[in-house]
Amino acid sequence: MEVVSSLRNFACATQLAFRARSPYGRVMQDLSDIPDLNAGMVKCGTCPIRHRAVCSYSSPAELSVLDDAKYYREYGPGQDIVSEGMPTQSLGSIVTGVAALHKTLEDGRRQMVGLLFPSDFIGRPLRPIAPYDAVALTPVRMCLFHRGKFEGIMATSPSLARRLLEMTLDELDAARNWMLLLGRKTALEKVASFIVILARRTAVLRNGDVHDGMAVEVPITRSAMAEFLGLTIETVSRQIGVMRQRGVIVLEDRRRIIIKDAAGLLALAGIDEADEDQSAFA
Repeated sequence: MEVVSSLRNFACATQLAFRARSPYGRVMQDLSDIPDLNAGMVKCGTCPIRHRAVCSYSSPAELSVLDDAKYYREYGPGQDIVSEGMPTQSLGSIVTGVAALHKTLEDGRRQMVGLLFPSDFIGRPLRPIAPYDAVALTPVRMCLFHRGKFEGIMATSPSLARRLLEMTLDELDAARNWMLLLGRKTALEKVASFIVILARRTAVLRNGDVHDGMAVEVPITRSAMAEFLGLTIETVSRQIGVMRQRGVIVLEDRRRIIIKDAAGLLALAGIDEADEDQSAFA
């Protein structure tokens, strides 16, 4: 038992050291410092992600059951929310913040394979082992449920199961769109599509559309963006410069973009302006 404990401690220390050097953010020094937000509990009916989250089809009676079962936690930038290959005791939705999904190869290399935004669900009911790392890119607030309790609620709530299936199918569509982006789109189309992803998710949470003048926060560094898009940092910077020159975007700083010409941005991304699928690529 002592050997197992020592190995676990070593693995944890190694993982934290890697996070501290990663471009995705800073790790909190003491994982025990993660605050429990139950004191600031928000009722499901007034939750800011109520109409996009897994509970969006739930009746008032079902929301009451979920209210009794949920709890909140916060994660600092760079912290693991779930770890690949490890059992997950909890699952739930992002309330605020952005997280990234990573896959680790046998030789230790890691690849970002997805971004998660408010209302996105982390964890898989009926499958306790995590297939990916989910890492907080910004301060993340999670609405969580203990796995067994959530699975029990889902078994008696068709609306919850239906919404989870719908979200899973959306994720499948997004993965297929991402294959198209990586395999066929030009560098300019890739970078423009990435900005469209951020803009659409921002607009959806505000119950609006992508429009001229809207501000978009970029949650990752250009190095991480390049990794995500399969490009070099220089190429990403060059394509952002092209969009600036064409008057499509304005950079307030390296992490904040103002969309000056939404139609022009969609055109550069190779996306039909009439496409109403807000989940595309997201």
